[in-house]
Parts: sequence; C-alpha cells; structure tokens
Amino acid sequence: MIYLELFWSFFQIGLFSFGGGYASLPLIQHQVVEIHPWLTMTQFSDIITISQMTPGPVAINSATFVGIQIAGIPGAIIATLGCITPSCIIISILAFVYYRYRSLSTIQGVLSGLRPAVVAMIAGAGVSLFISAAWPNGIDLSQTDFIAIFIFVVALIIMRWKKPNPITVMVGAGIGGLILYPIVDQLL
Repeated sequence: MIYLELFWSFFQIGLFSFGGGYASLPLIQHQVVEIHPWLTMTQFSDIITISQMTPGPVAINSATFVGIQIAGIPGAIIATLGCITPSCIIISILAFVYYRYRSLSTIQGVLSGLRPAVVAMIAGAGVSLFISAAWPNGIDLSQTDFIAIFIFVVALIIMRWKKPNPITVMVGAGIGGLILYPIVDQLL
C-alpha cells in the first residue's frame, strides 16, 4: 500500500509542478510533511538540501530520496516513476498541440499567464526553507539561528553583486558554517 501512496503522491506532484523543481517544493512539502507525515520539516529541509547538491532535477532527486527514506530502493523507484510519469504524458500531448497550433496568440497568452504563478511558488518555497533554517523549532525569536541568517545575507549579497557560480557560494556557505558555528559555540 505504501508503494501506491508514494506513486500517487509523487504523481500529483509531477502533475501540478509547473515551472521546474523549485516550484514543486511547496507541493512536495505538502505531500510528505503535511498530508502524509512521512518526514518532519527538518528532515524535509535536509532532503531538499541533498537534492539540490546532487546532479539532476530537484523534484526527481527529492522523490528518489523521499522514496528511499520511506520504502527503500523499491520506494525510490516508485516515487521517481510517479514524479516523471505525468511529465512524460503532458509533454507528449503539449508537444503535439504546440507544434500544431504554435502560431496562435492564445497559446502565447497561456504561457505568459503561468509565469507569475511560478514565481510565487518559487518565492514561497524559498521563504519556507529560510524559516526552517533560521528557526528550526518553529518561529521563536529566542531560538533564532543568527549564524544561518548571517550566512544567508552574505550569500545573497555575493550572489547579487558578484554573480558567481552558485556552487561556489554553496561551498563558501558550508565553509562559513564550519568556521562560525564552532566559534560561536566556544563563546557561549
């Protein structure tokens, strides 16, 4: 039964994930943390972090990692298949329709209308991950992780002004965490 639930959950995620992997993060969170309490928010954040660091699309990596966590290798295969099946079906249909009717202004209007929704979904996922990093036990100002906030702000400034490779920023943030957390622990 767990395999069917995994497949159906990730089928829904794959079916309603417009705009790429980051846009699917709120949907994945809703399925695996809220509807099916397979993971805690902290575990979900860890899986998203690992999914971003591994090669490949974030949504598929997340499906694979959640599947492994829930039901081992068969669960990973089932969750991954659930995630990619809707895309394969939808893309096949859309490719046929697009090539046949691509010159219609209605098609161009629909694609333009989806952009703001995708931006909102990505922003929502970013805010959710930021909150779980800055306040791991829920928003409690006395439990604020100021080091995480500091690293976030520095990384954001570097990304906006210097526009480096994001991998360099992630490695730098990791090194910053390795340096700052022990120093702050010794001071406290």
